[in-house]
Amino acid sequence: MEILWILLALCMLTAVIGPFVLRRRGGGIRLAAPGSPDAADPQDYGFVRQEELDVRTPGPDQDLLDVLEVVQHTQEWRAASQLLAGTPKESEVRWQRVQAFAGAASLELLQRPGVGGAWLRKWRSQAPKDAGAAAVHAEFLVQQAWRSSTAGTDDFRILLEEARSVIAEAALLAPGDPVPYIVELAVARGLGYSGEEFDQVWAKIIDRAPAHMGAHIAALHFWSERWHGSREEADRFATAAAARAPQGSLLAALPLFAVYEHLPEINLVRGFYQSQVVTKAVEGAMFAVHAARRDDPMLAHVRHLLVLFLVRMERWSEAVHQLVHIDGHVGALPWTASEDPAAEYTVYRALAVAGYEANGGSPATLPR
Repeated sequence: MEILWILLALCMLTAVIGPFVLRRRGGGIRLAAPGSPDAADPQDYGFVRQEELDVRTPGPDQDLLDVLEVVQHTQEWRAASQLLAGTPKESEVRWQRVQAFAGAASLELLQRPGVGGAWLRKWRSQAPKDAGAAAVHAEFLVQQAWRSSTAGTDDFRILLEEARSVIAEAALLAPGDPVPYIVELAVARGLGYSGEEFDQVWAKIIDRAPAHMGAHIAALHFWSERWHGSREEADRFATAAAARAPQGSLLAALPLFAVYEHLPEINLVRGFYQSQVVTKAVEGAMFAVHAARRDDPMLAHVRHLLVLFLVRMERWSEAVHQLVHIDGHVGALPWTASEDPAAEYTVYRALAVAGYEANGGSPATLPR
């Protein structure tokens, strides 16, 4: 087991200099040269090349991608406004689209300081009463704070305070929309809201969208040991949400996100991924995936996180099964926690394929 995780660390280093593939031979998984007859090549499974992986979304949303292309090519905002106006307020899709638009503008600004993201500035100035524009602007400010500033610095706090003002405006423009308050959960984490202040924001979300998975994941960050809670508080929050989840809701997978929030700093801890806590959380997430609607927009989020755990548990076939459903998009945890989400995902995909083939699997037996 320890050898496997040492290999994983080496693979992560290898990912920055080029593709690699692996195969088990003579009792252990080893690196093989790309194109070698011994190589287990993910492309044989129809998986997307690393450089073609889409880091913007966790799964397919062609309407969003089409609109993003138009907006970024023309620097005109109207298509984005129309898309958000036609997206139900309480849906997970609206939250994901707000994040995607804000992320696109933030990345543009990072690549072209002072110039990038002009379409968002025009959208806000030319349509000041557009609720979608206000929500995207608030999320943009939050992402700027977390990307370009160090938590606790004056610049960080100034950006989050500005975001809080825009959130209040967005909430007034769309009274039934939970998205502004979900954006505020990241502000609460950064500015260190008290438990009472957090509960006030959370109550507004629950009133509008009680089973919103994205909101629960954002709230879980706040209650984690790393921020303003503890391992016990995060587990309690996740377990309670899973227990009251409606039939078919992916909230039943929330305990796995709580485990992820508190992974050991050194992931080579012997037996951790075979522990009862991890096994129970993974089984709960697997059940949630099985019971969920095939078109649930949060399904990809759960599958992405399952890949990490299933690979570390050496449950290769199950990991490959998840990959079949999500490959092509990597805009979700755990990959987005890395500076290079596509490279991180590719490492785990290669390990999953190698382990799958080591146990008799092949492209011909690929689970569908």
